[in-house]
Amino acid sequence: MTDNHSTDRKWKKFISYYKPYKKIFAADMFFACMGAAVTLIIPLIIRYITNDVIYRDASESFRIILMLTGIMVLLIILECYCNYFIAYYGHIMGAKMEYNMRNEIFAHYQKLSFSFFDNQKVGQLMSRVTNDLFEISELFHHGPEDIVISIIKLLGSFTILLSINWRLALTAFAIVPLMLLYAFYFNIKMKRAFVKNRARIADINAQIEDNLSGIRVVKSFANEEIEMDKFRAGNDRFVESKKESYRYMGLYHSGLGAFTTLISVIVIAVGAFFITVNLISITDLITFLLYINNFTEPIKKLINFTEQFQNGASGYTRFLEILSIHPDITDKPGAKELISAKGDIVFDKVSFHYEEHSETVLSNLNLHVKEGEYIALVGTSGVGKSTLCSLIPRFYDVSSGSIWIDGTDIRDYTLKSLRNNIGIVQQDVYLFTGSVMDNIRYGRPDATDAEIVAAAQNANAHEFIMNLPEGYDTNIGQRGIKLSGGQKQRLSIARVFLKNPPVLIFDEATSALDNESEKVVQDSLEKLAKNRTTFVIAHRLSTIRNAEKILVLSENGIAESGNHDELLAKNGIYAELYNMQFKTTN
Repeated sequence: MTDNHSTDRKWKKFISYYKPYKKIFAADMFFACMGAAVTLIIPLIIRYITNDVIYRDASESFRIILMLTGIMVLLIILECYCNYFIAYYGHIMGAKMEYNMRNEIFAHYQKLSFSFFDNQKVGQLMSRVTNDLFEISELFHHGPEDIVISIIKLLGSFTILLSINWRLALTAFAIVPLMLLYAFYFNIKMKRAFVKNRARIADINAQIEDNLSGIRVVKSFANEEIEMDKFRAGNDRFVESKKESYRYMGLYHSGLGAFTTLISVIVIAVGAFFITVNLISITDLITFLLYINNFTEPIKKLINFTEQFQNGASGYTRFLEILSIHPDITDKPGAKELISAKGDIVFDKVSFHYEEHSETVLSNLNLHVKEGEYIALVGTSGVGKSTLCSLIPRFYDVSSGSIWIDGTDIRDYTLKSLRNNIGIVQQDVYLFTGSVMDNIRYGRPDATDAEIVAAAQNANAHEFIMNLPEGYDTNIGQRGIKLSGGQKQRLSIARVFLKNPPVLIFDEATSALDNESEKVVQDSLEKLAKNRTTFVIAHRLSTIRNAEKILVLSENGIAESGNHDELLAKNGIYAELYNMQFKTTN
């Protein structure tokens, strides 16, 4: 019962995509019906000419033939326009529906939480937006149209064939059930193969995306051959799945072709016998043969539709799979706006693990960070420094306990308003393809050019930007590839300056930079942190000597707390880490 209900909802949703285009859909169906009707009328006119008109007086026959030829030419022109309308406007309708679905799935991607993307390949997610939706749009357009045309032609031609000679019509129809059984069997086989094909092409997309994103790493290790081998293996699997689907497709199409020819052969053979026993005239047999194509062509079209349906339906199923994934972090009912946060943050017995059965990263952690306080987090890799900071903007939700900002549980604020009050500068800076101006403006889309320049000046970025070929209008390439690490980092800081949030998180923002760049970026960060509640995840301990409070995290939580001098005096974990780095740098 549940499965039936689920299937009903699935196809109700499918039909709902037609609602905005009811008029164009109705027009498409109207012209599809008219075009199908024309193909049925023309053979009837030919039958009338061969059965009646040619036996009349020569001048009268010529006049009627001329008139009927004119009518047939007009019908051909009408059919031509009908076919043009359903090909052009029908496809436009399909493209618009595809547009709506692409918007829907892309918007859904934006809502999903980090935990979803942690387990997904970008190439496969892209495949859902491109390949799958194209197949669905083809089904949207051709599906109803093919069914309507086929039913009109099939029922119309069968009715006319029965009226010409019911014995011959039933003889022709006797082959159809066998034809349908054959097609049904191979369609099931093709459906499975098509589903496998989609999974394989999604894998290839993911592999290409992974390779091209990391092409500099590939080349730096001279591992082009290894990448080629990996790609070839995936490509081989795709070809194997294609071979299987093409084998079934070949058997399917060749079998249908054979059945169609067999029907014509049987009609000619039985029709010839019927002529000898005066059960049918030669002219009626000619008309019959003209209608046989109208009879078999819609059968093939309906069966071909099932192939198209498999493609579209498997794509639609994958589309719904994504839409059915609910974001695990959402606004609770009645969530309020966080406006101009002061930045007083409390961690109350916070525990966290990434997945149901994974190890606990943070356990029963308590922490109070006062408004405007500058806190540094240090510790070995894997103790939960980045995780702790990711919980504040709710990139992940706590497994137990709670986090409070300005006396309110962060889960009681809307996600958008919470994140609008938090600025993050990460080690791995992500810049979008576009200009310097566009990337800084990402911090506040409604900012003026003057505000963007001011933000860049505050981030110590204005000078290097003005030295770029086109200044603020310079295109920085994909992920800012045309800029140095320090330059990219300063743009990301300018972005946060523009956003002007009361809470800051610096996630190892200078660890990947050289000493000179680090100093410039560090100056920018300290300027940005002034009078803001700031969390700094530090890799290089030399950068946090001036922090008001340094928290040393271990697997058991906060192991040590104090400023730089106090922690050195304790001669504990922090002193050990600091001395280790000091020896390394000297």
